[in-house]
Amino acid sequence: MLKIEIYAPETALSDIQEALLRADAGHLGNYRGCLSWSRVTGSWIPEEGAHPAVGEITVGERVMEPEIKIETVIPDDSLTDVMKEIKRVHPYEEPLINVLQLIEVNREEKHL
Repeated sequence: MLKIEIYAPETALSDIQEALLRADAGHLGNYRGCLSWSRVTGSWIPEEGAHPAVGEITVGERVMEPEIKIETVIPDDSLTDVMKEIKRVHPYEEPLINVLQLIEVNREEKHL
């Protein structure tokens, strides 16, 4: 399994949720569309030619804006499809998407 972390403006939450659902991300047993999200603060410095979706376009100056981090899990073999769906709806020119490999843990184990 892989964990995906997607950073986006809160206004993009619904579109990203639907994109993840179309790609069957967050499918856990008898539950579909499982994900969590939290509010964070993003920070970036636009360079010449940047076209940020939010914030002032001031080349070389740090921008700090509220964002959300959306987290879900997917099977390893669905990464390409999930990334296509996310990028299709994500409003950022260069979306920050982290992909982390998860280790399988026996759910029956009580002591780790």
